[in-house]
Amino acid sequence: MKKIVEIVPARPGWYARWRLTPQATRCYPVSLWALLEEADGVGREVVGVDCTGQWPGADDNEAGGEFVRYLFQTPGSGPPEDAEPPPGDAQRRPDGPRLQPVTAT
Repeated sequence: MKKIVEIVPARPGWYARWRLTPQATRCYPVSLWALLEEADGVGREVVGVDCTGQWPGADDNEAGGEFVRYLFQTPGSGPPEDAEPPPGDAQRRPDGPRLQPVTAT
């Protein structure tokens, strides 16, 4: 079992990309970085937790999504084209799966 050693907020521009189908990906902003340590204290890793509460290797991630990678885009360049806006009062999604493909326009 791993334990959290440290948590730091993620700077704007970091995204976690998830593969939903062979042709569709979805990016969510990373909210925080967590330093995890193995129970024996030997191995450590950093994971980004996205705004939907998912991270690579979590047991309760939404079914059907596979983590691809983290990516950084300068805030001035805008979000990736497959980015989902962060949840907020004005942008709440209806109940349902967190990882949903969106048709490109």
